Amino acid sequence: MITNFGPPEADATGERIQAGDAFDPVALSKHLLRTVRTGALATLDRDTAAPFVTLVTVATDVNGEPILLLSGLSAHAANLDADPRASILLAATGRGDPLAHPRLTVTGRVERAAEPRIRRRFLARHRKAELYVDFPDFSFRRLVLDGAHLNGGFARAAKLGPDQLLTDLSGAEPLLDGEAGAVEHMNADHADAIGLYATRLVGAPEGEWRISGCDPEGIDLVAGDMTARLPFPERVGDTGALRRVLVALAAEARERGS
Repeated sequence: MITNFGPPEADATGERIQAGDAFDPVALSKHLLRTVRTGALATLDRDTAAPFVTLVTVATDVNGEPILLLSGLSAHAANLDADPRASILLAATGRGDPLAHPRLTVTGRVERAAEPRIRRRFLARHRKAELYVDFPDFSFRRLVLDGAHLNGGFARAAKLGPDQLLTDLSGAEPLLDGEAGAVEHMNADHADAIGLYATRLVGAPEGEWRISGCDPEGIDLVAGDMTARLPFPERVGDTGALRRVLVALAAEARERGS
């Protein structure tokens, strides 16, 4: 099943990501980073230093850094406590040859993360984690990126630095302060508009879509196991600008259905 939709037709600057033979590695990498829900986490075995890979669920912080919820009893958590260097493979899925679909490997160092927004954003993406998030051995961690490698399919590859991949948060403090309230308001009062964002602007199937997070470049959408990313036509830095963009996108979505 395809669980993440896109890449979207336009990035945050309005430029097309893929048109014919065009290839925009930055936009495609950001899309994978924001939409893939599970990844292969590679750590270094604390006893042998051999590569150790396991499956983890992934969300993102506001700037795009991957967020993990790990049990301290797991082998990979113990490995990270001994050596925080790690990488995560984020792969799109779909029909046909798996190697024809894009995948992104992000590298860096894993650190513990206790900010309230980390919990909120992770649970908004992975609701079933509420069953065990408060177990005493579980804790949130983030991958502080130092680089990434994109394989966008056959003959399409690129190396990226964190400055290319992560979302610039400078000047967006008002938006970050108001993000939780804005997401809660949209999900409670504008479910119809959110559904139109997903189906008419992103091209996702019908579902109980909701917003799991927003940042200066776009909003993350989720419906069950499905995810989607809707980039903004322009960067937003406060809740007033966010409201104007969301209203305009809702009008565009309704116009497409008329």
